[in-house]
Amino acid sequence: MNEKRQSRRNLLFFPLGTVGRDMVYSLVTNFLLTFVLFTRQLTAGQLAAITGIMVGARIFDALNDPIMGNIIERTRTPIGKFKPWILAGMLSTSLVIYAAFNVKLQGWPFVWFFGVIYFLFSITYTMGDISYWGMIPSLSSDGDTRNTFTSRTTLFAGIGGTAASVFIPMFTTGARAIGGSTPVAFGRIALVIAILCPLFLCFVLFGVKEDRSYNAEPVPPVSFKKIWSTITGNDQLLWIALIFLVHEISNNIVLSGIGSTYIYFEFGYEGGLYSLFTTIGMSVTALLMIFYPMISRKVPRKKFLLTLLKVSLVGYAIMLIAGVALRAGALMLGSMDMKFLLITLGYMLANFGQYGFYLILMISVINTVEYNEYLHGTRDEGIITSMRPFLTKLASALTVVIASATYLLTGATRYTNQISSLENAAAANAITEAEKLSEIHALLQGVTHGQSLGLLLVMIVLPALLLIASYVLYIRHYQLDEPEYDRICAELKARREGRQA
Repeated sequence: MNEKRQSRRNLLFFPLGTVGRDMVYSLVTNFLLTFVLFTRQLTAGQLAAITGIMVGARIFDALNDPIMGNIIERTRTPIGKFKPWILAGMLSTSLVIYAAFNVKLQGWPFVWFFGVIYFLFSITYTMGDISYWGMIPSLSSDGDTRNTFTSRTTLFAGIGGTAASVFIPMFTTGARAIGGSTPVAFGRIALVIAILCPLFLCFVLFGVKEDRSYNAEPVPPVSFKKIWSTITGNDQLLWIALIFLVHEISNNIVLSGIGSTYIYFEFGYEGGLYSLFTTIGMSVTALLMIFYPMISRKVPRKKFLLTLLKVSLVGYAIMLIAGVALRAGALMLGSMDMKFLLITLGYMLANFGQYGFYLILMISVINTVEYNEYLHGTRDEGIITSMRPFLTKLASALTVVIASATYLLTGATRYTNQISSLENAAAANAITEAEKLSEIHALLQGVTHGQSLGLLLVMIVLPALLLIASYVLYIRHYQLDEPEYDRICAELKARREGRQA
């Protein structure tokens, strides 16, 4: 197969592989805490323990991710250095998520189980995630092609994540819950996603071919010193790591569970509403992922970031004004609550800017591979690209801290514990689904305006401030803009040609 044809296959099959992976990621990152809150009765101590477990697992990833990247770097097999870990990671992750969402434990036994299963998820998902994203630098070093790979892969990741974000709340909460209760519904959805994840990765395993020039290089040792020196010896990697972390916290706050809890408290316990919120909020990002390669040829990244920031801030302003000035159900547009509509449209604009930031920061992380080769003579793709999943998971853990603190401060757990009791009673057929929904509706009438407003302010003000911070840091400290990156690639090409001569 000629190189051009294989490149087209790679551009098709590699992005397809992430659809199932991002369903898994969305299920765990965006809905695990919601699943726990609405299916388990938790004391403040038990919720704090679960939060601590999630943070501890991410700190563990601080060592696990770069070590995994180093292990991938020294892997040599007939199918390459990435594919064995993609296969092993995703198959084991499927088993873990099935167990996580189908256990029936309560109280402290559940907390202990949660600790074991969550650490297992950290290990298994890391194997597949780092090896998957680590392939991108080995597929192309051309800036334009890499933009296309990254934007297209992010688009398909968005398709997987958005599909999960739409269908999970729709079929786990309210009248459409599969099996008539949230615990049963989550268990069955976890089974479906556990099957889809490895199926989509078959596109990568059987259709993608990476550059294996690394076979001519010595196998690097597994070394903490190597990991440390690679990360700390690359100043642009350190800066983009900080920027990426700040942005990911900003990007994940709404999806940490605060957004869904606010929607349920303010507009009713109906998963379809939150599905509509996320569908509209994320739909516009598809346009960005499709057209970003074209935009990147005409608009410099730093200039485009400013446009994205302005769009996001306008969106957050609309959400804030609608949330503070309007009462739920006070103003209707046909059958649609105007407050809900404006908050959703505002989130769409905010999300457009957020995902544009994510795409540019993703490319910026990957581009430090060539910078590392320019400085030190080695690419170290596995170690460098391991920073992205580590930072993403660390950010998700920190947003769990923010979400848990918000629930405790606003008193949200008082209501979620009672909802959990009703959901489990329905799962055990102790009450009918209609009785469950009626009692939950009556329960949510007790949520005060101040409690809902507290949730809303956390999902608007904090993300906006963190997004501004990530923009300022990027403009001031990230130096690998398009001309500098092209200059470095030209210098590296000249060095290789000089060695061959």
